[in-house]
Amino acid sequence: MESWDSTAPQQRLPVSLLTGFLGSGKTTVLNHLVQQPELAKTIVIINEFGEIGLDHELVERSSEGMLLLQSGCLCCTIRGDLIDTMRSLFLRRVRGEVPEFDRVVIETTGLADPAPILHTLMTDPLIAARYRLDGVITTIDAANGQRTLDRQAESVKQAAVADRLLLTKTDLVEPDAVSALTQRLSALNPGAPIIHTINGTVDPAKLLDAGLYNPKTKSLDVRRWLNAEAFSAKDHHHHEPHHDHGHSVHHGADSHDHHHDVNRHDDHIRAVCLTLDDPIPGDAFDRWLEALLLLKGSDILRVKGIVNIQGLKGPFVFHGVQHIFHPPVMLKKWPGKDRRTRIVFITRDLDEAVLRNTLKTFTTEPENVG
Repeated sequence: MESWDSTAPQQRLPVSLLTGFLGSGKTTVLNHLVQQPELAKTIVIINEFGEIGLDHELVERSSEGMLLLQSGCLCCTIRGDLIDTMRSLFLRRVRGEVPEFDRVVIETTGLADPAPILHTLMTDPLIAARYRLDGVITTIDAANGQRTLDRQAESVKQAAVADRLLLTKTDLVEPDAVSALTQRLSALNPGAPIIHTINGTVDPAKLLDAGLYNPKTKSLDVRRWLNAEAFSAKDHHHHEPHHDHGHSVHHGADSHDHHHDVNRHDDHIRAVCLTLDDPIPGDAFDRWLEALLLLKGSDILRVKGIVNIQGLKGPFVFHGVQHIFHPPVMLKKWPGKDRRTRIVFITRDLDEAVLRNTLKTFTTEPENVG
């Protein structure tokens, strides 16, 4: 378990992943973003299959596969592997061969599953030392979004793992349809703010800096990143209170309050927040997580948590995408008065009772067992 080095996040470059289905308006959004002053020192990495046409006058081709835009933003098309590209960009930045960029945006192809890219950022030691995940931004087309979500399981996954949901083309759709789609998205992924955009225009501040590190406060902003409150709000909004198990779990996706076909992809996705009042023995928590990943890793689309471990002054914060986890971060002190463990899960075909009961089993078993 690493202790948090307060200088580390400033030195690592934030990476945003822009994903979304074909035709969902990623190009338009990207075209708007790269012209904003906030992205002047950004490098945009575009997948080679991407049908991206950046529609501004390009100042110069700074080198093979690279375009320097008038705003100062640099674009690069991936010819090979993402890891190689990101490593070489960092080296070229150090050597002064490319402008000193301070942020990366990776645009993925419409059919892409974001998980492998997130795994790369978390596990490649060179990349993890120099870059940090800032957030996943998923674009969803208000006109075709419902249809895409119904037909393409991948698009449901893209929405479920997002930190920010960007709703495009809302001007082309009746307000009722927009609100039905919004409701569906917030059931799938309660923790992600839904941002509306028309013609790709969006305030970069709403999309960027969505990660654990908050550059404004120069600190780790767990509450904003975890957004556990959104889960309890969704619970009260969508459901009758569930008295049978107290207030330990808040429910997310439950497809029955939407007016769509049964047997939709959403039915497989659950958004859950587990809350525990008492501190947890560290070894029990580690064993629980290990067992969960071993048995159900591929069905844990995303998990974020702040955990109260017995005997520690501060909590530890962890983050995982399927079976791959970031090394947990120890905080020196609690970010607020609330000392409860809160773990936010987005899962596929994984019953929340399993999460709750297994954690209970591991944390209440007598020390001498096993």
